[in-house]
Parts: sequence; structure tokens; C-alpha cells
Amino acid sequence: MRGGSFRRDGGGGKGRDQGPGNREWGRGNQGTRKQGPHSVNGNADETNKLPLVVILLGPTGSGKTALSLGLAERFDGEIVSCDSVAVYRGMELGTARPTREEQARAPHHLIDVTDPDKPFTAGDYSRLARESLQEIKVREHLPIVTGGTGLYLRALTDGLFAGPARQESIRARLRSKAQKHGNAAWLHRLLKRLDAETAARIHANDTPKLIRAIEVCVAARRPMSDLMGRDPLTGFRLLRVGLNPPRAALYERINARCAAMFAAGLVEETRGLLARYGPVQALDSLGYRQARGVVDGIISEADAVKAAQQGHRNYAKRQMTWFRREPDVCWIQGFGDEAETVREATGLVERTRTRSGE
Repeated sequence: MRGGSFRRDGGGGKGRDQGPGNREWGRGNQGTRKQGPHSVNGNADETNKLPLVVILLGPTGSGKTALSLGLAERFDGEIVSCDSVAVYRGMELGTARPTREEQARAPHHLIDVTDPDKPFTAGDYSRLARESLQEIKVREHLPIVTGGTGLYLRALTDGLFAGPARQESIRARLRSKAQKHGNAAWLHRLLKRLDAETAARIHANDTPKLIRAIEVCVAARRPMSDLMGRDPLTGFRLLRVGLNPPRAALYERINARCAAMFAAGLVEETRGLLARYGPVQALDSLGYRQARGVVDGIISEADAVKAAQQGHRNYAKRQMTWFRREPDVCWIQGFGDEAETVREATGLVERTRTRSGE
């Protein structure tokens, strides 16, 4: 292994900071748990007989796609995307999704699922992803869940709470208050008072998610975080593999990727999507938001590139904060397209499959 770069972290209790072992990203309490919360469907022998699901997680730009393809080709795998923007048709350049050539190397699921003007929730993702896992299991292939949308991953593994129905009266009051105070920051401060754990996982400018979280807290009369995890994934063993490259090198890759997106025609792609669908919520995602500014004549393309680079770097920080809370992650200190990372991840899968006799 690479200078002791591999470590397996335990999950800890609610809100406990289980860091990935890289001082640049912050180090949390260390520990090892023999069984994760989604692998205790009986005793150890029974658990080891369950089909395996590999989950690749990590910040944007860390090379999850490259590693997923390497593992899929080595273990006869199928890749289940876990990306909240890649589900939308036509949103190609700004999502850094696998290219057509990469998708031809292994079966891919949950890419190009719906149109950008159609609502698509974490619950929708969980349902479709679980259907994909069952289909892959029938084919006796290895499912490899790959992506950086933490909420979607949590919905898949832990399930979603049976939350209260939408209440338009609450939503209307919250929207009015937000407009009165000038921005979404007021909503974020309110949510922090009601449910600090959920507030830490939602961006301060994400008005729709903030309103929904506050709505749930008010209607249920308890924090939204207390209601999560009502329908955990069963019938599978989960092997979580996390990528944790050095921050400076990751930021260089993020900057280069954002510049390449715009050079490849992100502004024109965004212009076409706006003409077809209008200013839908999906086009407020990173990259597209900045490209819309160019289309609307608000900023120059050069400034849009810089803003997108900063936005993606901030997003990478939030992703690592989220993923540090995932239980039983086997962290690898490197990028997914590095030979040593592929070797370490391959070894993890081989050892896990050997224990079950696969």
C-alpha cells in the first residue's frame, strides 16, 4: 500500500466527524467497525453470502469515473451513476459525465433518465437505483455505484423518511420571508436553529431544499435528520471505497476541468437548453449557473470560468464534509486514474469477494 495511505473508518454516532485521514481535509476520530449498518442482516456468515455492491465516493474531480471503469472491466461490473445532474438529458458538458466512449466500455445506469424540466427527487433516484441493483444481481454482475451526490447515496443506502406532504401555506410564508430578508441566507439560519445537522448538508443558497427541510421540521414537529433512514437497503453487502487526493492537486484538476467545459461549448449548450426548457431549476447547477450569466450578458466568459472554478472547489469541500459521515469507508489517498489507486481498490474488492466465496 502507498505509505500507509489506506485506512478504514468507522461510522460513529450521529454527527461524529469520521475524517478521511488527510490533514488537508481535516482529520476526525479514527476507529474500525467490524460490521457496517447495512451489512448486519444476520450473523457474519450469513452477511458474507449476500451479493456485493461497491460504492465509489469522493469529491468532484477525484477520478471516480476512471476507477469505476477499471473495476467494471476487471470484475464484470455495471456502473450505477449517483449524480443529481447527470440524470438529465442534454446536460452533458457541465456534468463531466462519462463520455460516450467510456459508457461503451461498461453498462451504465441512471444517466439521461429524464428531461431538465421534469422534477427528479432523491426518492426517485433511490427507487430507480435499487431497481438497477436488483437487475444487475440477476445477471450476476458486480454493481458499482459511482458519484458525488451525497443525498442520493444516502437515499439509496439508508432510505428516505416518510416525510409530511407538501404544505403550500408553509412554503408560501417561507418564500415571502426569504424575499423580505433579501436572500436564502435567512432560510439557512432558520434551519440551523431547527435542525443544525440537516443545515450543514444543504448549501446556504439552495432555496428549494432549505424550504423543504424547514417545512418538514415544522410539520413533523421534530428535526428532519431524526426522520431519516426509515427504509435501509437490504439484501446486499456494501463496500465503500473513498478517494481522497491531496487538496492542491485536486483543485488544479477542478480548475482545468471547468476551463475545458467552457472551451468545449458549455455556454452554447446552456443557450440551447434555455431555449428549449426555459430557466428550469436544473440549470441552476454548478457550471450551468455561470454559463447562464454569460448567456444573459451579466458576466464575461472569463469571469464565468473563474466563478465556476471557485464554485466547484467549494463543492468539493462540502462533499468531503458529507462523506466523512459515511460509515465504514475504505479511504485511498490518491486519484482514481492512478495505477496505485486502481491496485488498492482492486485488492479491496478481491479480498471482500474472497470472504464470500464469489
